[in-house]
Amino acid sequence: MSTTPATPATGASTWNIDPVHSMAEFRVRHMMISNVRGRFTGVSGKLAYDGGDPTKSSVEASIEVSTLDTRDPQRDTHLKSPDFFDAEKFPTLTFHSSHVTRKGDGNIIVAGPLTIHGITREVEFEVEGPTPAVKDPWGNTRIGVSASTKIDRREFGLTFNAALETGGVMVGDEVSITLELEFVQAA
Repeated sequence: MSTTPATPATGASTWNIDPVHSMAEFRVRHMMISNVRGRFTGVSGKLAYDGGDPTKSSVEASIEVSTLDTRDPQRDTHLKSPDFFDAEKFPTLTFHSSHVTRKGDGNIIVAGPLTIHGITREVEFEVEGPTPAVKDPWGNTRIGVSASTKIDRREFGLTFNAALETGGVMVGDEVSITLELEFVQAA
């Protein structure tokens, strides 16, 4: 399948997250020696994008905790339990931008409230993109972004841990979050 360049997005336009081509990934230290990675594939949301002035843009996103995958079903079940995400009580993670600013390197900072485990904290995502708009083979216009941030999981009530016999703890507190999002322009 090939894509062709589309007219760049200028002015305000609405874009929907394509859940098939988007995901949220995380990385956290395990036993103080390596990183464990996981991902959520149930990402949805909208982008109000102003191509003329990206600082006038806004985004909202929701992630279904049930789509968590760390490649270990036993670990996934534990992470969805009340020890961590408590997916039954808090089935989604949400983010709504409150402001957008440009960085000197051309990237964008998107800040706003992130809610995990029923607790909301202000975070900043550093965003690369959006990419130039392209038309897919079916006539849809698409753009993509990569976004990243780091959080302290304890600030969101994710405090489960276990001390290691040799010192240290089972799960690190700092969590790196990366979003790979593809958007389709709304008709």
